[in-house]
Amino acid sequence: MSDEVNPFESLQEQIDDAAAYLEYSTDVLERLKHPERVLETSLSVEMDDGSVEVFRAFRSQFNGDRGPYKGGIRYHPQVSRDEVKALSGWMVYKCAAVNIPYGGGKGGIKFDPREYSDSEVERITRSFAKELRPIIGENKDIPAPDVNTGQREMNWIKDTYETLENTTEPGVITGKAPESGGSAGRVEATGRSVMLTTREAFEYLGKDVENATVAVQGYGNAGSVAAKLIDDLGANVVAVSDSSGAVYNPDGFDARAAKAHKTETGSLAGFEGATEELSNEALLTMDVDLLIPAALENAIDETVATDVQADIIVEAANGPLTPRADDVLSERDVVVFPDILANAGGVTVSYFEWVQNRQRFYWDESRVNDELERIITTAFRDLVDTYERTDAPNFRTAMYVVAIERVVDAAEEGGIWP
Repeated sequence: MSDEVNPFESLQEQIDDAAAYLEYSTDVLERLKHPERVLETSLSVEMDDGSVEVFRAFRSQFNGDRGPYKGGIRYHPQVSRDEVKALSGWMVYKCAAVNIPYGGGKGGIKFDPREYSDSEVERITRSFAKELRPIIGENKDIPAPDVNTGQREMNWIKDTYETLENTTEPGVITGKAPESGGSAGRVEATGRSVMLTTREAFEYLGKDVENATVAVQGYGNAGSVAAKLIDDLGANVVAVSDSSGAVYNPDGFDARAAKAHKTETGSLAGFEGATEELSNEALLTMDVDLLIPAALENAIDETVATDVQADIIVEAANGPLTPRADDVLSERDVVVFPDILANAGGVTVSYFEWVQNRQRFYWDESRVNDELERIITTAFRDLVDTYERTDAPNFRTAMYVVAIERVVDAAEEGGIWP
């Protein structure tokens, strides 16, 4: 894994790669490579023992040409200004790729929530919500869960915002619990879009997903849901990993059982369905039909890419490949289906949640899943049509061509204020 590659520079390079297939001036494209604003703040929070700790926190609003800023909030020691800038940019192009009316935002707090009590995490969350209050709102910026955050944290942010604003505004945030205005199907949405992209990819490439061997790096929500749903397609999950390492069985194992073991014990280590334990790095270079990187960005750099043996990669994480890794894999004919399509289920169902909140009319899970499938399969067709029309070198570049065209069209229609 590369810790040296700046994710914001990776985003800008991906935009530049797509620009070669677009007829836009440099100034138009330059505007699409930088956030409109970034909030950087210090949160002073009292701990359970009465001491006060200070936490760095960020919120990047990248581009609002197509609608309100949209994107998650993550809690992780690696959170940085450049990381949230990159992630907010990827959100712009992800929303445009699947053609939902949002811009891109992203936020995070630099800390490991596992090292703090629930009450401390709540106070940290509410402190951040107080700082976000002036810049978020259902028509301005709508946060959502991300790494190490979920329904609980979204509920706290919603409650803090509504209390301070003396209002009821469930659409200020998505990824909430259903009882607080959340949508059915939201928890599984990211993993479901990974499954749908995989299904469409195998069909497009003329490959049979049934009995295909699958390795999943990162077994949190997105990775574990993708694994079980791809297992349901008849594929054979042979390896999965988390921060403790990887587990492997050449004959495959029950993806749901692996998740149950992780939920019960806190890690995949000791999972009885596995015959061998490996490192995360070893999983990335296994000889499998499908590799799903579902952890953090920069998991596969050019060195790892040289040793990748998978035929197809479907990205469940944001930015798991560095630009150099992309080049290496393209040269080696490893087919990569990009994050801005594959993991767009989360933001798509967040959009459904936002719509339901505004209408005060809620859908059942069947409708949510049907609408998600329609959007992802339509986006996949747009991707392959553009890939074939432009002769782009890979599917990532083709997807960025689609997304950038939509963002530029919206910007030109709105015009530039003096």
